[in-house]
Amino acid sequence: MQSTACAITMVRDDLFFLRIWLDYYGRMLGPANCYVVNHGRGEGVATMARKANVIGIPGEHHRNFDAKRWRLLNGLVAGLRSYYDHVIVGDVDEIVAVDPQTGKNLLQFLSGRRANRVFTPLGLEVIHRIDREADPVSDRVLGPRRHVRLAPHYSKPCVVSTATKIARGGHYTQYDTLNAPDNLYLFHLKFCDFPAYAEAMDRRNAVTEAVGVESVSEAAIGRHWFAEARGDDRALFEAFADLPMAEGFDMKPYRREMAESFGPRGDTGFYEFDRVERDLQFVLPERFTGLF
Repeated sequence: MQSTACAITMVRDDLFFLRIWLDYYGRMLGPANCYVVNHGRGEGVATMARKANVIGIPGEHHRNFDAKRWRLLNGLVAGLRSYYDHVIVGDVDEIVAVDPQTGKNLLQFLSGRRANRVFTPLGLEVIHRIDREADPVSDRVLGPRRHVRLAPHYSKPCVVSTATKIARGGHYTQYDTLNAPDNLYLFHLKFCDFPAYAEAMDRRNAVTEAVGVESVSEAAIGRHWFAEARGDDRALFEAFADLPMAEGFDMKPYRREMAESFGPRGDTGFYEFDRVERDLQFVLPERFTGLF
């Protein structure tokens, strides 16, 4: 049994994304090295993740949900580091993957990397071009979906092999060096499928309503969970067609930009880089098809 890497996430009823997460990390790392925190002890999650390691926790809604979640994940990552060289931690709609042009899968890639550091993959958001992509997501995402946009907010320091604290949301750590290897990506799947997006947002809006808060200023919950920040779903997806299309798939300038701006995040003890938002989309090269 390998002890190079494991993956851990926390989920509440997001079965669409959990299936993708389990399928990918199960193939890459082995189901025994996948850890799923089942918030609310949902039967659907427990059944789907039965071959992985399921940690059931109470599911009462709380206005400080995100802060509590990352307190738990920090502790679990610290513990798992005693048994694995690398721990991949993130949301259930996030996939860390290696460019197939390397000839290596994720486990092989990490096996050749030194521990005692934090790796930050480049964030790419998979978008559903509903004007071009009529096929639903089935056993794989990449294939039915080929378009991505730069997502610097999801260039997260999420592959951890040293003692460090991860900030709420997973966007920063207290590790003082940026390691952003070429060919390592974090694919954010929130917008990869229009019907799945609408269903997920309905569930998240229901959570904030159950907590009894009306705005993000009243709680430690991500802004994107609130109905006030949602807008019109179809208009959001239709607008993807208006993003300028980039030529090629050269991501080196964006990693270089991360490195050049890396430094302390004020006096918080965390480190960050400039997250420059760009209205730009790319077509993934054919070699990515079927990766997850």
